[in-house]
Amino acid sequence: MSRGPDVRNADLRSEGVDLDSRPAGCGAAGSPEDRGPPSVARPAAAAGGSRELLKLAAPLVLSQSFMTVQIAIDRVLLSRHDPEEVAASFPAVMLFWLPFGLLQGTAGYVSTFVAQYTGARRPHRVGPAVWQGLHFAVIGGLLFLVMIPLAPALVAAGGHDPGLQALEVVYLRYLALAALPMLLVAAVNGFFSGRGQTWTVLGIDAVGSLVNAGLSLVLIFGRLGLPEMGIAGAGLATAVGAWASAVLALTLLFRRRYRLQFNTLAGWRPERELFGRLLRFGGPAGLQMFLDVLAFTLFTLFVGQLGVASMGATSITITLNMIAFLPMLGLGQAVGILVGQRLGEDRPEVAEKTTYTGLRWMFGYMLVVVIAYLTLPGLLIRPFTPDSPAELEEFRAIAELVPGLLVCVAIYSLADSLNLTFSSALRGAGDTRFVTWLTFILAWPVMVVPTMLIVKYHAELTERFPGLGEPVYWAWGFASAHIIVMSVCFWLRFRSGRWKTMRVIEPGVPEA
Repeated sequence: MSRGPDVRNADLRSEGVDLDSRPAGCGAAGSPEDRGPPSVARPAAAAGGSRELLKLAAPLVLSQSFMTVQIAIDRVLLSRHDPEEVAASFPAVMLFWLPFGLLQGTAGYVSTFVAQYTGARRPHRVGPAVWQGLHFAVIGGLLFLVMIPLAPALVAAGGHDPGLQALEVVYLRYLALAALPMLLVAAVNGFFSGRGQTWTVLGIDAVGSLVNAGLSLVLIFGRLGLPEMGIAGAGLATAVGAWASAVLALTLLFRRRYRLQFNTLAGWRPERELFGRLLRFGGPAGLQMFLDVLAFTLFTLFVGQLGVASMGATSITITLNMIAFLPMLGLGQAVGILVGQRLGEDRPEVAEKTTYTGLRWMFGYMLVVVIAYLTLPGLLIRPFTPDSPAELEEFRAIAELVPGLLVCVAIYSLADSLNLTFSSALRGAGDTRFVTWLTFILAWPVMVVPTMLIVKYHAELTERFPGLGEPVYWAWGFASAHIIVMSVCFWLRFRSGRWKTMRVIEPGVPEA
């Protein structure tokens, strides 16, 4: 039995669709008689303006903030439990993200397919697109378990102190158990974010973050009658929190209204052509994350060879940078989603306006963060200070290096606002191959190789040039140069306008 237009309109309004703002001919029944008399609608946000962008971005920014708080809490708790554990946590995380970024970037690229199908008014294709991401997530998550037996060999390649290596192995093995649920969440979040339902994304991520934070507090220090697990407790909390998010995400995806409107259950079958397009466009997006993490992993491993103080200072500095940077990722996601939707509507001029709107907000936000880096380094370091007097002496050597490293972060943070804005827009259009190649071409000659050389020959260079300074500062200077050069290249690519003709979805007719 056919459902009446009023029922269908109610379903669409429950999804946040403004029926009165849709183009002519896109009503529920397709004719003026079916649509009924016009209603008085509230003023819609200007297409490409700040109101439209921030309405979509606010939950994503909050979602990234939950992740930021989760990471910061783990680092702070570990630093209070044992400074060596916080020093070991970051290399383990980088080794985890090295292969995981490749998989998550591909599974999460479902959001671009959903955004362009939504803009093109073809909701029946949304469910099958999400399912291709779920199939990929299951395959990738199961393969990721191979990292558990390989963890000692992977960690040993870093050449860190044996004590640090043992802690890194423990943490890395627990993180490997979190890969499958995290990939499932990436694909399902693509369904909600690509359609603009970003508050649901916030709820899914918040549940996992809260479970993770609560368990970390209990397991690291052994409270509530449980044994003291240290860094192993932090890893176990991460895995449990990831599964909590995954269960909630899948439960929401298969709600009845989504099954009816978007084929979220009926579209479960693998589609060779659609899966191939996910790999063709999402694969380079994942590869870009892989190459980016690879470069920074090698950077971290090289810095770790300078000693525990340099490694600890680098870990704290990156944590502070992530606290500021991760919320900006939410704004970048919103830019990419809106660019995808506008290109699905064949309105590239609005997509361009959205991108520059996002740039203004990102630059202003990072300017405030830079001021905090330069004026409040002592206050920012204070939460990482251990309570034990014996550990405090070791921590002082770490804390002395952090203010100088924050200067390097401040230098590249403003350029990073351009980097993230334009790369997000290019990915939203489907220009993922350029983003990948640029990441590969620039990282090695500008950051990785110079860092390797300064670490290897810093003793000889210091003898010849006594005023050369700490080698860790030079390493971070190369990292800053890498971000600055990359941001300029992304800006030039965006200005060329080639992205305006790109699409990731197949041609099709809008649905009635």
